Amino acid sequence: MADTFKEMIMHGIRRDVLLNLLKKGLRFDNRKFDELRPAELKKGVLDTAEGSALARLGRSQVLAAVKFDISVPYPDKPNEGTIVTGAEFLPTASPTFEPGPPDENAIELARVIDRGIRSAEIVDTKSLFIEEGKALSCYIDLYILDHGGNLIDTAGLAAMGALMDTKVPKVENGKIVRNEHIRSLNPKSKVIASSFAKTGDYWLVDPSLEEEVAADTSITITTTETHVCSMQKRHGSLTKSDLMDCIDLAFKKGDELRRLL
Repeated sequence: MADTFKEMIMHGIRRDVLLNLLKKGLRFDNRKFDELRPAELKKGVLDTAEGSALARLGRSQVLAAVKFDISVPYPDKPNEGTIVTGAEFLPTASPTFEPGPPDENAIELARVIDRGIRSAEIVDTKSLFIEEGKALSCYIDLYILDHGGNLIDTAGLAAMGALMDTKVPKVENGKIVRNEHIRSLNPKSKVIASSFAKTGDYWLVDPSLEEEVAADTSITITTTETHVCSMQKRHGSLTKSDLMDCIDLAFKKGDELRRLL
């Protein structure tokens, strides 16, 4: 109870400080309200993965690695392979991260990234089918290396970069031949997650860690070049007008990050 009360007090203090700054038209890092932090993407950073990418967004840094394995197809899709996304918050990335199995934050991040990729249907999962009872599973592993806020967008950029770098392994006699590949994965489009945080009446693009902890409302909208493929509201509330404005910005800011791909 004491810890909860302390957290409420600290949130109120952070919110007041941020709100006073926003009323002056300023952010903690002097960005415009609709401005992304400096972004960077490097593909093919791991020799041991079928695909990989390292993404930076401000101080946040995420490594994505893609590996394949053979598994049993889902009962409702017996002639298709699968996509599975997981996330690991490394303790060296932030003092708030602890060793152990994935917590609710890591699980949520992985689910948001996974939902966007699968809903957009950018991977031809039917091409991953091998034979009855066997298909390739594409595993996207996300490693949080540095936490400076907005990990979802950083992880989404890393995941998309890794998929574009991915080569499908050769399969012989129902087994994967490691280090031999038959083709590139060739995603059909570029999926990008765009997150927004609202404090008072002010919406901020790509919130920093300090802005995230003081926010009243947070939402992530995932887009392709042409349509919205998923949305995740984490807390707070927003109006229909707020949502439509965020969707418009998600396409605009998503296109900025898509250029890195």
